[in-house]
Amino acid sequence: MKTSDASDDIAADGPAVPGPEAVADRSPRRHQARTKFGDRLFILLSRGSASLVVVVLGGVLVTLALGALPAFREFGPAFVWADRWSPAKDIFSAAAPIYGTLVTSAIAMVIAVPLSFGIAIFLTELCPAPLRRPIGVAIELLAGIPSIIYGLWGFFVLAPLMQSFVQPALIGTLGNLPGIGLLFRGAPYGVGMLTAGVVLAIMALPFITAVTRDVFATVPAMLRESAYGVGMTTWEVVRYIVIPYCRIGLVGGIMLGLGRALGETMAVTFVIGNSHRIAASLMAPATTISASIANEFTEATTPLYTASLIALGLILSAITFIVLGLAKWMIQRSKLH
Repeated sequence: MKTSDASDDIAADGPAVPGPEAVADRSPRRHQARTKFGDRLFILLSRGSASLVVVVLGGVLVTLALGALPAFREFGPAFVWADRWSPAKDIFSAAAPIYGTLVTSAIAMVIAVPLSFGIAIFLTELCPAPLRRPIGVAIELLAGIPSIIYGLWGFFVLAPLMQSFVQPALIGTLGNLPGIGLLFRGAPYGVGMLTAGVVLAIMALPFITAVTRDVFATVPAMLRESAYGVGMTTWEVVRYIVIPYCRIGLVGGIMLGLGRALGETMAVTFVIGNSHRIAASLMAPATTISASIANEFTEATTPLYTASLIALGLILSAITFIVLGLAKWMIQRSKLH
């Protein structure tokens, strides 16, 4: 009878309340379930983001390939190495823009890489502490200037200086040397591949300098102090300690600047002369792939003309992929050594 009465009391009071032990047992399970759900959601979002990049890149390449197909059907593989460009006769080829793109980018790297390394070495090894931040901010501000401003500055300031002083001096000195003189002969137009290369060097310099400076800063202070302690000079510390320690990051910085030089459009358009021809002289007017597309896409009145310009974009993408592959190979080689 007592048991029956107790059961009636429990039924009258409502459902039994779980004890603290049961609540404590269910709480970790709920937390674990929420954690697993959050991890799965995070993984799905990460994979989706990565897949989206691949899909967009693939879509761009497919679009360029389909748009360029009429040009390659008409001209065949010779489109890449022929050098005739005549919109009036519907004859197009890519050799001149490819040549201008590679030459101006090479000039930019020859100028920008040593200057960037020198600035980075000065900031990390020699610069007084109060000046490091102002100089660093000034260099970073160069990266924020729009490319069209560089183009206007190059056209109105740099090109006249090149025409009046720099190019005549190069023609009168280096132009008279055998062999290398071919690169510095001709009329001083002011605009041309050399001027475009200088502008690109100024544009690429802040990117290479910023990466190089940050990479140099990762060298442990103990390595520097040990090198100075055994009697090394600043140059020896940089050459034998800092640069070997950071060579992988340095390659990345150089390739970042090269990528900026290869794809630059507006600044180059102002100062390169926009001439579809291949000349040995660095002071001759030329064109690049991006400048050709920017200048002529709105003037493409025939389907073949448009397809040829799209083919130039496809070739520029291929050059970019080759550069990235080369950078990857250099980084892997650096790791092995």
